[in-house]
Amino acid sequence: MKIFEERLQQLKDNHEALVTQKNKKQTLGNGVYDRYENPVLTAQHSPLSWRYDFNPETNPFLMERFGINATFNAGAIKWQGKYILVVRVEGLDRKSFFAIAESPNGIDNFRFWEYPVNMPETEEPDGNVYDMRLVKHEDGWVYGLFCTERKDPNAKPGDESSAVAQCGLARTKDLINWERLPDLKSPSPQQRNVVLHPEFVNGKYAFYTRPQDGFIEAGTGGGIGFGFADTMENAVVEKEFIVDEKRYHTVYEVKNGQGPAPIKTHLGWLHLAHGVRNTAAGLRYVLYVFMTDLNDLTRVIYKPGGYFIAPEGIERVGDVSNVTFANGWIPDDNGNVFIYYASSDTRMHVATSTLDQLIDYVVNTPADGFRSSTSVETVYQIIDKNKAFSTLAAV
Repeated sequence: MKIFEERLQQLKDNHEALVTQKNKKQTLGNGVYDRYENPVLTAQHSPLSWRYDFNPETNPFLMERFGINATFNAGAIKWQGKYILVVRVEGLDRKSFFAIAESPNGIDNFRFWEYPVNMPETEEPDGNVYDMRLVKHEDGWVYGLFCTERKDPNAKPGDESSAVAQCGLARTKDLINWERLPDLKSPSPQQRNVVLHPEFVNGKYAFYTRPQDGFIEAGTGGGIGFGFADTMENAVVEKEFIVDEKRYHTVYEVKNGQGPAPIKTHLGWLHLAHGVRNTAAGLRYVLYVFMTDLNDLTRVIYKPGGYFIAPEGIERVGDVSNVTFANGWIPDDNGNVFIYYASSDTRMHVATSTLDQLIDYVVNTPADGFRSSTSVETVYQIIDKNKAFSTLAAV
């Protein structure tokens, strides 16, 4: 009994030290955003009460009974003064579920709520659910849009990996009780990375979609799509328009997808998205930013070339290495923006910026010229412009 109690106390002390660890900005940064030294959530942040049976009679060695493998790809929202993440929590069994973690300041001290989200199922049960986008819509509901994955009924015998992905829909008024709605219907055979626009558009609900032919490959799916539905109770998008296309020899050449819902600014709607390219080491996921017109949501008006955030250091290592992915950010009333991103399908991080910085970045950073020669031209222009500042010309 003494050994049991000592081990339990050590587990509690270590967990409390991890959760309460202060997070510091990394030095200098790139002027666009600040990264932080520590992840905001890891598997070890999950409550001990989820993982351990505290009864010494049924668990005399105090073994971990339900292991957590990863905490990643979190939706985000400001709720009752707290910074809320709806996290994709993956067990050792590879099943994902949603759980809510909250922080008083958005950069550290994230604690999970006592129970994971009890998400209702449809008539066709989910095999796996993940990557929720949270949206406060002007209709008064908070919507959660997520990927629901089910085994492909047309898979060949013995194929246990083929799946069908669709957009699951749920809504809530308190983040505790969730009403499950029928899955989104669209012309695409499969859907991932679907996001609800936070405002009505001509009286309709607007969706950012990602048309996809197969479970892994986008195929003829041309990029980030956009479409309308009359209702959320039985949401049907009859036609998808491509807003931001994938393109040869870019960071979004294989596929791309909307991250969180866009932020409304005085110039346009600010978007965060992920792009995928193929490398000799496999697929590489990075984040990029663009802006669409305030009134014509299908028209991109600014788009910096290259990536916005890519994995660095330990972020490059994990279950699916060389990945950054984001489906949540929080704009504060004071202009600060908290960008929550996951690294390598393993852990959650935060980067902080401001709306002014992000608008400057998206408007004034050169666009991709799609050729090596245009990249050189851009560098020449910057060098020549800098010559007007004699004290910095030699840098």
